[in-house]
Amino acid sequence: VRLDLATGKILDHVKFEPGNAVMISGGNNIGRVGVITHVDKHPGSFEIIHLKDSAGHAFNTRLENVFAIGKGNKPWISLPKGNGIKLSITDDRTQRMSKGK
Repeated sequence: VRLDLATGKILDHVKFEPGNAVMISGGNNIGRVGVITHVDKHPGSFEIIHLKDSAGHAFNTRLENVFAIGKGNKPWISLPKGNGIKLSITDDRTQRMSKGK
């Protein structure tokens, strides 16, 4: 929900549907940002969300670990350092080494 703080009125809201931007708030993918591609419903078990980040990496997580942050691929909030993209071990190392020089 997006609010106007001066008047307290609701300006807009985001539905939890494929194509919207989300952030991961728990599990191994915590802090990652992506777009919902598909939702798997498993009656009696956990619902699984399939996501794709802006670098093109696909990943999955439970429904409980995800919250919507924007419509389409545009988030309504400012993103953390790295824009929520998880780097591989080698990419992270080269980035840290180049920063020190």
